[in-house]
Formats: sequence, C-alpha cells, structure tokens
Amino acid sequence: MEKKNIDWANLGFGYMPTDKRFVANYKDGKWDEGVLVSDAAVVISECAGVLQYSQSCFEGMKAYTTEDGHIVTFRPDLNGERMEDSCRRLEMPVFPKEKFVEAIAKTIEANAAWVPPYGSGATFYVRPYMFATGPVIGVKPADEYQFRVFGTPVGPYFKGGVKPLTLRVCDFDRAAPHGTGHIKAGLNYAMSLHAIVTAHAEGFDENMYLDAATRTKVEETGGANFLFVTKDNKVVTPKSSTILPSITRRSLLTVAKDYLGLEVEERTVYFDEVKDFAECGLCGTAAVISPVGKIVDHGKEICFPSGMTEMGPVITKLRDTLTGIQMGSIKAPDGWIKVIK
Repeated sequence: MEKKNIDWANLGFGYMPTDKRFVANYKDGKWDEGVLVSDAAVVISECAGVLQYSQSCFEGMKAYTTEDGHIVTFRPDLNGERMEDSCRRLEMPVFPKEKFVEAIAKTIEANAAWVPPYGSGATFYVRPYMFATGPVIGVKPADEYQFRVFGTPVGPYFKGGVKPLTLRVCDFDRAAPHGTGHIKAGLNYAMSLHAIVTAHAEGFDENMYLDAATRTKVEETGGANFLFVTKDNKVVTPKSSTILPSITRRSLLTVAKDYLGLEVEERTVYFDEVKDFAECGLCGTAAVISPVGKIVDHGKEICFPSGMTEMGPVITKLRDTLTGIQMGSIKAPDGWIKVIK
C-alpha cells in the first residue's frame, strides 16, 4: 500500500481531513450498526443537545507504523472503557467498548495510506467522539446521539519537538470536587481555553492546576497528567478523584516498574514538595511525555535539576521505552498492542 505524498517530517499538530470516518447513530433507544463515510460534514438540529447543554465527550489515541511494517494502535480497550465512564456521567447512551474498538480499527484501516511511515516522527491521531443530536429546550438529556471516529496525521504536539517546558501555577480551577474532572468531557476543555491562551500570552507553555478545594495539591495541566521523579529515582504521580485517568500515565508507571525496575508511587502530591523533585514531565496521548524545566508560581521560580536544555535521564528512559513498545522495537505486555493490518 502506497502512503500519501506528505512531508511527514514537518507536520504540525493540526487537522487534515482523510478519506473515511466512522459514524453511528443512537435513536429509539438503540445504536445502529454504524458505517464508514467520506463526507466530513456534521449536520444537526439547531436545537441539538450538544449545542444547548454541551452534552459531548471524546477520546484521543494514535496509530503507528511499526518497524516491521504493521499498522497498530495502543490499548484501545482502555479508551473504550473511559468513554463508557464519560457517557454514564453525562447521561449519554454508552457506546459499548467492543464496538468502540471495532470502529477504531475500521477507521484506521480505511485510512491506512494516511498513517505516517515508520521513523518519520509523525503519527496518526485518532479522535472518537460522541455528542447529543436530538433537540432539547428544557434542561435534560437528549434522546438522540451520534458517535463518530476520524483520524488525521500529526507531528509533535509541542512545537520544536521534545524540549523542557515552562509552566505557571494557574489561578483558575480546572475541576471541582465531585465534578467532571475525571471524565473526558468537552466542557472540561472549553473552560480551560481562556487559561491556556493567557498562559501563552504571558510566555508560558502550559498551566499547572492545583486542587480547587485547598489549592495545596498538584492536579494536572489542561491536557496532560503530571509525573515526577525523586532524587533517588522514584517515579511519583498525583492521585486524585478530579483528574483524568490517563492511559499514557498508567502505561508509563508499568514501564517504570516492570521494564526499568524503578519504584513507583501514586499518591497525593502537595505543591510544597514540587521543589524537591529531580525531574518533572507531562504525559498524555498527544505528547507521550514532555519534560518540564521550570514552574513559575506568581514570580517565584521552581527550576528542576534536569534543566531547560534537555530531558532528564529517567524521563528519557520512560519515553524511549514506551515509544519503543508502541513502535514495535520493544516487546509489549500482553494486550497492549492491537494490530490493524
């Protein structure tokens, strides 16, 4: 199969329409079988629940061309489970995990020519999402929904590739206790846009959000979980009921423990102890793991020993091992890799 004629090495992290996308509709209390379509346009009622009351959720994942030429994706069953949780919390009909994985595979296979070649530095980003299409005026769940999957080839999430980031401690709250911080709801990301735009305007790459209740505990950024490394090489990640359970973070913890032999700890991380860590990284599907060099707390700088020029040694090993697993050069744990073709 011939790949598309694209300058893969210079792709940004943006949307490029591809050949096919998967569409399924929920009506009269059940999902239809779904179908691959060529039309990228979405046509819905002006009174659709997604437009009136933001009933929507999404996932993010990637497909890769491995060293031996196969096209694979990474742990799609966990994305399916997380979307099920999002749907339940938002009173949306659950799209079953098994059908979710099938839809992902069909979409990737139908766009195989758009999956970047091995070694290009680019990947194929896959976006499953669901939204309310049925009309609602009263505040209530809609009766009709649409589930869709599209894919697009992308370059690195952060411009300039992997380099240490500068964060600011954000004055806004990302999620409330007992709210929706633990699910991948579109509304969570809408409220973070002002914070990230102002952060960029002030010269920062991202925000560090603290917990809304006490503002003493580290939560996450707008789109990634934190991972810290202590001076004795223990890997520590924040534990909270108001942060998104990242599949990448979960995988990196397994890599740290089972592949690198490091001690791993998932616990409450207080902001006061951040200054004592040796390394800091942001982990998520889009960036895998990106190093943090500095955090600025209202003018007061916390500079990590790993510095602002390169990734720290432990985070480097974590990233190299996980990407090696994803790309097929390192043997994956059972069930982690789904071969598409």
